[in-house]
Amino acid sequence: MERKKEKLYFSIGEVSKITGLPPYVLRFWEGEFKELRPQKSRGGHRRYQKKDVELILRIKRLLYEEGFTIEGAKKELRRQNKEEKFLSPTKLKEELEEVLKILN
Repeated sequence: MERKKEKLYFSIGEVSKITGLPPYVLRFWEGEFKELRPQKSRGGHRRYQKKDVELILRIKRLLYEEGFTIEGAKKELRRQNKEEKFLSPTKLKEELEEVLKILN
């Protein structure tokens, strides 16, 4: 049985299609959000990884759906990242139990 390989890198055009954002917005966000740093090929082309695309979608949600300013989105991302790093096993268990209650 052949396993389908997951794509490792995406071009800016592919990321633009995935996220629904024009390439100029993606390039602008690179300058605004220090967490967003796609690799560049020898020819200077951006090579986005899955984690970059996920971050772009988080930023898009914060700005377009939740109404954050760019500065507010930066602060919120930092807050979320700290929370993710320091999520204790007890807190994680509580949150998972909460999700299970909602699903049932």
